[in-house]
Amino acid sequence: MSAKPPIIHHYPARQPSTRPPLLFVHGGYSNAALWGVRFIPYFQEQGYDCYALELSGHGSRPADRAQLDDFGIDDYVADLAAAVASLPAAPVLIAHSMGCLVSQRFLERGTACAVAFLAPVPPTGTGGTASRFALTMPDFFAELPNAVNGTTNEKTMRTMARVYFSPSMALEESVQYLPLIQPESEKAVAEMVTAPFRIARGRARIPALVMGGSADQVFPASMLFFTAASWNAKTQVIEGAGHMLMLDPQWPDAAGKLHVWLESLATGQLPAAEAQTIGESTPS
Repeated sequence: MSAKPPIIHHYPARQPSTRPPLLFVHGGYSNAALWGVRFIPYFQEQGYDCYALELSGHGSRPADRAQLDDFGIDDYVADLAAAVASLPAAPVLIAHSMGCLVSQRFLERGTACAVAFLAPVPPTGTGGTASRFALTMPDFFAELPNAVNGTTNEKTMRTMARVYFSPSMALEESVQYLPLIQPESEKAVAEMVTAPFRIARGRARIPALVMGGSADQVFPASMLFFTAASWNAKTQVIEGAGHMLMLDPQWPDAAGKLHVWLESLATGQLPAAEAQTIGESTPS
């Protein structure tokens, strides 16, 4: 829908590097700032040039907020395509939740050096999550509007923390991350529900990693297998982490495992378990 160029935040490596840049793609109900809390400073220190994409209607472009519900997954894919084209070299995509779906759609036609899917929307879409929450966490749907609009109370905070963060995260710590939550496009939300009914157009033959938290309430770790299978990728489960594993107390474990994988790409020496899956690719 929007012809405006996407907003891309650049965080240079601490020291000049020949490594491929990292392009971070945020998920639904959030914005690019969530990457800047833990992950981007960590990878800057490891020598990676980092970029964070702001999807249309999100984050630091409030003028687009009034149009948010008009944006869909295809618009977000166009944002990602423009971002990749603007970088000095082909990046490694590091995507979270809805951003994983956006990245997969982009990789049907575009390409990158590699891709890491963190807490991805499963191939079955989000309908199962919505049904499960309706039965087990009905307060979530009542409190979500308060969270995204900034009208929070203690019940809102506890509900959001239970859904999105690790059980080991202190409530007072999760409160500081609530400003990273924002409204999401109703069009995009509907498209995530209907994702299983869309036929994929193939995919780029690139190395892939799938990672999630053992305590993820949104997309349980048991669902990671289905994304990994379609990408011939190894699954990494971060013990104790929730959906926002880049912010949880377990974030060093997630970042460390992601770093090991990135370094294996740079040397061409994937760990043995990954070499059998990531190194091989089959047409979709």
